[in-house]
Amino acid sequence: MNILIEDAETQEYVTSEGRWTKKTNEAKSFATTRAAYSAAQTEPIGNFNIVWSLNDPKQLINLDHGSGKGK
Repeated sequence: MNILIEDAETQEYVTSEGRWTKKTNEAKSFATTRAAYSAAQTEPIGNFNIVWSLNDPKQLINLDHGSGKGK
């Protein structure tokens, strides 16, 4: 199980290096939704989703959403 930050507009995921990727297996995984949400609020993005990525990269479950600090 991986908890990821998804840019709601581009559908890209933040990596540990602060880049953005379309590949869930390259995304930074957070221990909790609260940790992911707090981190997402500081990212230079508009709307975001906190998603739970199962082992299949095409199977995502939206857990929460919010807004970052903007572009």
